[in-house]
Amino acid sequence: MPAPSPIKIATQAVTRLTTEEKYYQKELSSQNSRIEKLEADLKAGNDADGNAEFVIRQEGKALEETKAVFGPLKQRIIEAAQRLEEQIATAEDDNGTNAEELAKAKEVLASVPKDDA
Repeated sequence: MPAPSPIKIATQAVTRLTTEEKYYQKELSSQNSRIEKLEADLKAGNDADGNAEFVIRQEGKALEETKAVFGPLKQRIIEAAQRLEEQIATAEDDNGTNAEELAKAKEVLASVPKDDA
């Protein structure tokens, strides 16, 4: 099996990073929901084991750690999208590039949110 082409590698990198960002968005939403539920339970007096405040603080720390991931991740997405744009430009100049890989690369690049690219 031949080694993957540079355009395919760049396409897969952008795809992986955008998928990772979606995962973290989902995780952030889940953590927010857990914190809201814990706070509601605490206000309602449902603190059977007496550690609800501690759990809320711990969940808050996890939430902040998840938020901290977004800055560097967005930067990596921007860089990967730029590399993909360069590979697309190179591939369009080179007639030997697989048309299917080029089309997939353009599709993936178009799917990257514009504030990231």
